[in-house]
Amino acid sequence: MENDQTNKNSSSRCTFFHADPEDYRCDVILTVKRATGTFSLVACLFMLFVIWLLRRSNSLAQKMIVSLTVAAFFDSVAYVMGESQTEGSLCNFQAWWLTYFDWCALAWVCLITLNLYLNLVREIRTEHYEIPYHLVAWGVPLLMSCLPLMRGYYGLAGAWCWIKDDHVAWRFGIWYIPLFTLIFLMICCYARIICVANDRMQSWLGTFNPDRERRKVSLAEEIRPLKWYPSVYLLVSIFPLLNRLHNAAYPKEPMFYLTLLHVLSAPLHGLANALVFGKDTWSQLSNTGIKLALRSRLCDSTRIGEYHPASVRYTAELESDSDDDDNNVLFYSADMSLKDRGP
Repeated sequence: MENDQTNKNSSSRCTFFHADPEDYRCDVILTVKRATGTFSLVACLFMLFVIWLLRRSNSLAQKMIVSLTVAAFFDSVAYVMGESQTEGSLCNFQAWWLTYFDWCALAWVCLITLNLYLNLVREIRTEHYEIPYHLVAWGVPLLMSCLPLMRGYYGLAGAWCWIKDDHVAWRFGIWYIPLFTLIFLMICCYARIICVANDRMQSWLGTFNPDRERRKVSLAEEIRPLKWYPSVYLLVSIFPLLNRLHNAAYPKEPMFYLTLLHVLSAPLHGLANALVFGKDTWSQLSNTGIKLALRSRLCDSTRIGEYHPASVRYTAELESDSDDDDNNVLFYSADMSLKDRGP
């Protein structure tokens, strides 16, 4: 009886290979899918913890990275969901969830690139764009994910639920064509950003301006990790594209190794984002650095108390015959007369 139930479950999970119940390939695919999804999930949680620990959420660019991490976290959840290999509302929900948060993560990467382009190339301040960015990053994916849902095109699509095999045009129109078009545009955008940044670093602008120089350094630090995001999306999207092209050409003959590479790379957005983010962060995660950051976060001993002037002895006048201008006044009262030190 138990063996029959096991075979029944294995058979239900092996529909995407049209294989025998004892076929090992389905178990391998599902195990790899769960493992990579879990790695991304943990990486996103760790990244959010580091952002909180190191207070990396002050500037708009840092807030956008937080939003990207949140989107990647929920995207990873779809890959560790149960194997809903039957048509129904749960399968449709998993397909919608996956499409929505895939698009959210992609939208935030595109907006991070756009924000950096406006800051550096166009020299436009973008702090007031935060709300429009959120409307675009969460709103456009909602539209893109709901279109197949309203048409009833979600269903079984391999190792997880997505747009069904008999709607190939929708697969490429909803996801793959926009994905690679946006990746190409982001690569072009970053090429322009890097060229402009290098030109400005090497140019002489006349009078020294500390604010401008500080902004140069700040933008260079922002460019260094962010320029890898399009490359990350390109790398983790190549094998899913190849597998979906093979599915379109041979819908009844799925290839095991392509499917394996698909499930190995597609859930890795969160882990890859964490690795990119960590390129400039690992140096701050030493034992001493973590202890100091935790103490700052959890054990801040700074207290605001009432000031009692009676306990302080003031001098009515500070006079010095010394010509040394490095006199420090530590306390001040209304009776004191301070030497005018000039501008």
